[in-house]
Amino acid sequence: MVLSAYADFSPEMAEIAKPFFTEGWIDAAVKPGKAPGAFAHPTVTTVHPYVMLNYLGKPRDVMTLAHELGHGVHQVLAAGQGELLSSTPLTLAETASVFGEMLTFRKLLSAAKTQQDRKVLLAGKVEDMINTVVRQIAFYDFECKLHAARAEGELTPGQINEIWMSVQAESLGPIFEFMDGYETFWSYIPHFVHSPFYVYAYAFGDGLVNALYAVYEEGDPDFQEKYFDMLRAGGSKHHKELLAPFGLDASDPAFWDKGLSMISGMIDELEAMED
Repeated sequence: MVLSAYADFSPEMAEIAKPFFTEGWIDAAVKPGKAPGAFAHPTVTTVHPYVMLNYLGKPRDVMTLAHELGHGVHQVLAAGQGELLSSTPLTLAETASVFGEMLTFRKLLSAAKTQQDRKVLLAGKVEDMINTVVRQIAFYDFECKLHAARAEGELTPGQINEIWMSVQAESLGPIFEFMDGYETFWSYIPHFVHSPFYVYAYAFGDGLVNALYAVYEEGDPDFQEKYFDMLRAGGSKHHKELLAPFGLDASDPAFWDKGLSMISGMIDELEAMED
């Protein structure tokens, strides 16, 4: 499914992703003691990356595979920049992964046989997008407030809990009831400890890819070539320079409106199914 979705976009993209399957660069089996989650792991630029995930054959697992293979393709293409410039900056770190996921989602959606199948796929995608945009921005707000408070002095676990709950309440709104124990939920998110402020990349990346995908759907004839040029750049160029060929500018609020309108369009379609 993933290779077919990639090939529909560009045969070159599918060719880059194919060895991950044929050469055994994917660790997909669920094993006792294996960590949850998924990631694409680069090694050095002269050697291929690996994809790590837990595959159970669910639609969400297909999307996870599409996401991580997007990272893998990005890492392969950017390797030409060498060790110092192949790593992408936070602003573009999630571009290829979310784009690969979007290509696969669109293929699955177009192949949906019933209205119910389409509804399930759309609902899952909307939930993922809300998690990626709304929730990750709340995580980012929490980090900003936490570090600002820490600059004023040491914090007790209770004070950290208060910052967490205030941000969560603001983000999720009055419809949610928080169960006892949720106040320490911040402690289970490894990004806060191991990759401070990385959560910003998910929200930025999702908005960026939605805007990029909108340009692709508008039928830019050179889109694939420009897209590969962007991935090959690795960390050598600023996102402003990389997005310019697509006529996009992330400093323009209209850019984000383009991305958010894709989410609202899916929500509108879902709500119309309820009528």
